[in-house]
Amino acid sequence: MSGTTSYHAGLAAEDSVARHYSRAGLTIVGRRWRGQGGEIDVIARDGDETVFVEVKKSDSHAAAALRITAKQTRRLFDCANEYMGTLPNGLLSSVRFDVALVDEVGRIEVIENALAA
Repeated sequence: MSGTTSYHAGLAAEDSVARHYSRAGLTIVGRRWRGQGGEIDVIARDGDETVFVEVKKSDSHAAAALRITAKQTRRLFDCANEYMGTLPNGLLSSVRFDVALVDEVGRIEVIENALAA
């Protein structure tokens, strides 16, 4: 897959995941939120909880899961800390880190609290 094709496939996967969360009753409050050290694909609100979602797309859910690296996870945590600074309760806010895996036909598998520290 070329870089441009891969980029657009990733955007489409993020769109699908955002719709998935919306249908589940969560409010999408951020998409591709950029912090100093990276980006958060989707940010949602589930009641009082902020949900940070890392979206990974590949041929299969297993292959997508293998694309999550320790370096990316650290960047996600750093960005989330930065974002939490914008919330009323700051770093004391209730948050969770989900991973949304998207396969080649667009099926979504969400692993809630996948990146619990």
